[in-house]
Amino acid sequence: MSDIGLLHTVGAARAFCEAARARGETVGLVPTMGALHDGHLSLLRRSVAETGVTVVSIFVNPLQFGAGEDLDAYPRGFDDDVRRCAVEGAAAVFAPSVAEMYPQPPVLSLDFGELSARLEGARRPGHLGGVGVVVAKLFAIIGACRAYFGEKDWQQLAVVSRLAADLSLPVEVVGCPTVREPDGLALSSRNAYLGAAERAAAAVLHGTLRAGAALIEAGERRTAAVEAAMAEVLATEPLVGPVDYACVVDAATLAPREPLAGELRLLVAAHLGAARLIDNLGATVPT
Repeated sequence: MSDIGLLHTVGAARAFCEAARARGETVGLVPTMGALHDGHLSLLRRSVAETGVTVVSIFVNPLQFGAGEDLDAYPRGFDDDVRRCAVEGAAAVFAPSVAEMYPQPPVLSLDFGELSARLEGARRPGHLGGVGVVVAKLFAIIGACRAYFGEKDWQQLAVVSRLAADLSLPVEVVGCPTVREPDGLALSSRNAYLGAAERAAAAVLHGTLRAGAALIEAGERRTAAVEAAMAEVLATEPLVGPVDYACVVDAATLAPREPLAGELRLLVAAHLGAARLIDNLGATVPT
């Protein structure tokens, strides 16, 4: 296990990255909220392979949690997270306190327009704006870098990519494939909330996405037909609670397309017991 730097202040993180770039190193950033799993580690490994110095941020961002959500209960395991980062070759962990990141309550708010109006934006008001604020701060602190995000949070990836582009930030946002369990369940820190029966049932989310994608591949071009097929698959699992959405949209804009064409994304969000899980899958209709 290599030595790893622990950075707890904005100044220390900024100085660390500036020194790395002054040596001619490329900086990689892996933003996380901790409770690291193999999905996070896949981002870390890619950053280590593609950049000279990788910084993993661990910060549970209160701005992206709404009233009644799981901020206090969100899984945490800092010492184990740092050990995993060191084993995988990260150069440093940036782990600020809430007071360090937000010395005073932010008055800034970010609105990503139609890109954040649907799906997670509609179900979790303020969530994507809160993601945008913390990511903007991380990009400002870390500076020029390659930033690695998983595709599992597809809408978040779209928002972060647009943030970097619209503000001309010196950051290359790199989307990385979702890491899955053998039964298809996407890795997530919130999987820790699942009981044994719920864990077995959770595989239906990936099955739902695959059913919709298979229908598109077979030639179906009607959005309603694909979404109805997805809903039917979800309905086969009695442990699935409220379904927030099961839909197919344009991959870039997240807007509906009719007829289905081009690069598409199938997305699902549903509750199983105490867990709210999301997942997505790509599909392509040749144009």
